[in-house]
Amino acid sequence: MRNKLKMILSALAGVLISMGPAFAGPNGDVRSSDWQIWLQEPASPTADRIVAFNGQLMVIETLIVIFVMGLMAYIAYRYSAKNNPVPSKTTHHVGLEVAWTILPIFILVGITIPSLKHLYFADRTPDAEMTLKITGNQWYWNYAYPDQNNLTFDSIFVPDDELKPGQPRMLTVDNKVYLPVETNIRLLMTSADVIHNWAIPSLSVKLDTVPGRINETWTRIHEKYVGKTIYGMCSELCGVNHGFMPIAIEAVSKEDFAKWVKQAQAKFASDDPKANVIVRLASAKVTR
Repeated sequence: MRNKLKMILSALAGVLISMGPAFAGPNGDVRSSDWQIWLQEPASPTADRIVAFNGQLMVIETLIVIFVMGLMAYIAYRYSAKNNPVPSKTTHHVGLEVAWTILPIFILVGITIPSLKHLYFADRTPDAEMTLKITGNQWYWNYAYPDQNNLTFDSIFVPDDELKPGQPRMLTVDNKVYLPVETNIRLLMTSADVIHNWAIPSLSVKLDTVPGRINETWTRIHEKYVGKTIYGMCSELCGVNHGFMPIAIEAVSKEDFAKWVKQAQAKFASDDPKANVIVRLASAKVTR
C-alpha cells in the first residue's frame, strides 16, 4: 500500500515537474519568464530534488483541500435544518478527536523525513572538485577561484543605457561567473560589509553571506546547460541598491572552462579591482 501511494504521488508530481522546462527564459537562458506559474527549470541535482519534492507536496496539499472541502460540503448538506430537523446533542467523539490529531501528525512526519534528507543533501559535498568563493559587497559581488591560482574579479550590475541587444534588464553583469558542468563545486560565501544573499533559483542555492563568517554549500550544473546563462539575484535587503546585485553564471564544458581561466588570469591580472569597482559604480545610473 505504501509503495503504491508513493508511486501515485511520484507520477502526479512528474506531471507537474514536466511543466518546468516550458518556463525557461528567452534565448535559452535559465531565469524566470513572464506569467511563470511554476519553479524555474532545475539545473542541478539539488534543484531536481527540490522541484520533485515540491510537486509531491502540491499533490498532498491538493488531496487535503479536496478532502476538507468535500467533508464541509457533506456536513453542510447532511446536517442542514431541512435534512436534520432535530439536532444532535453530542459534544465529544473520542475516536474522531484522536483521528484528527493523529492523522496530521503522520502527514507531517511523512513530509519531514524527505525534507530533512533534501536539506542534508544540499548542505555540502564531501568530494568537491573545485571551489568558488563568493563575497558580497555594497553593491556588487566578488568572486575568487582558489584552485585556479586564486583568480579574483568583481561582478557589477550593468545599467539600462549600457545594455546590448538580447541582454536582460536588471540581470546583466559586466563579468559573469564561469563554472564547468558536471563538476562538484564547493561554494564558500562571506561578506565584506552587511548581510547579502546569493540566490540562484534554478540551482536551488540560496545562502546568506555574513560578515566574519563563511557559509558553505555546493552545486553541480547539468551538462545540458552548456552555453546557457543561469541568473539569480541578491535576496537579502542589504541597502538602498539591493535590487542592483544580479548574479549571472555561464555554464561551460570543462575544456572551455580551462581556456577561460587562462584568459581571465591574463585579463584580471592587470586590473586594479578597487579602481574598477569605483569606476563602474560611478558610471552606473542607478535609480535610488
